[in-house]
Amino acid sequence: MPAYLLVDNGSKKPEATLRLRELAASLGHHTGKKIHAVSLQHADAIDPAQLGGEPANIFSNFVRAQLEQGQNAFLVIPLFFGLSRALTSFIPQQVEKLQAEFGQLHVRVADVIYPLPDGDERLAQIMFDHIHAAQSSFAVDAKVVLVDHGSPSPKITEVRNRVAQSLRNMPGKTYQLAEAVMERREGKEYDFNGDLLECWLSQQAQKGVDSVIVAMMFFLPGRHAGSCGDIETICENVVKHHPHLQYRITPLIGEHPLLLEILSDRLRSIEEK
Repeated sequence: MPAYLLVDNGSKKPEATLRLRELAASLGHHTGKKIHAVSLQHADAIDPAQLGGEPANIFSNFVRAQLEQGQNAFLVIPLFFGLSRALTSFIPQQVEKLQAEFGQLHVRVADVIYPLPDGDERLAQIMFDHIHAAQSSFAVDAKVVLVDHGSPSPKITEVRNRVAQSLRNMPGKTYQLAEAVMERREGKEYDFNGDLLECWLSQQAQKGVDSVIVAMMFFLPGRHAGSCGDIETICENVVKHHPHLQYRITPLIGEHPLLLEILSDRLRSIEEK
């Protein structure tokens, strides 16, 4: 039987690893499998004391330890929107290094959360539910901006574009929807990312907009998302210059029960291959 890994990119913030562990435990309960929470990078910088005394699992170290115990088959469920370089380059490189050292090693990677070209409308439903809940906190209709991290890969931005289009077509939609990124690389070749969140918020405030919902295309809390993360800091910096602007930040995708359904489907699908 393979070892099952729920894999994220990783964060130096303990909240990210703790939430990944919770999600892995829920997925295990849902599927009847033992699911290991594993990060590709960064999480090994977290003091284990902040993680209940248990150090974070890092992909290469975790797989190495399993290989030393005789386990050589692994099934990876990626907590990624699309096929980023972490999946197409980093994991294969780590596997190649381990194969050179240990020999036979079998790693299968399940589909991402929104596999192109078909996608998965449940991701849009998650975002719609979170936007709808945030709308209830405003007395007037607010503009909505769908925000992701920003990527040098057009395919990752295409996921956000596709989700945005689904949100615009949702029955019962009552909002104006824009898109933005938390950060992006400089240069025209990265214009496909769209507006920076800080620029978009400032422009809206200058136009007299006073209510905005920031819809978060982020899975877990960490340096960027969650309390005191970069997104919140960006919003607060804009409000300092435009005190009339009110904003609400939606919950993270990892807090919605539909994500567990998607992950369970990804696990079952890769098992059947």
